[in-house]
Amino acid sequence: MKSEKEKEKVTRLLKTARGQLDGLLKMVEDDRYCIDISNQLMATMAILRNVNREVLHSHLGNCVEAAFEKGDSHVKIQEIMQVMDKLSK
Repeated sequence: MKSEKEKEKVTRLLKTARGQLDGLLKMVEDDRYCIDISNQLMATMAILRNVNREVLHSHLGNCVEAAFEKGDSHVKIQEIMQVMDKLSK
């Protein structure tokens, strides 16, 4: 991540997800209603998807762009293709 703004956003989202995970653990320990736990899980997963999108956008806008400028884009393209393969599973 190049900019502090990007770092701050990702950090904030990860801390939110961590808080939700702590809440989920408490919900399970307290034997809360399964649907409530499931809804909280989906909300946490949505935050993590958003974090991943932010990280990948930063990577494309910084690392990949720099590799293209240097004429060394092949490795970065392969990395992105691998990530896309994982995301599509």
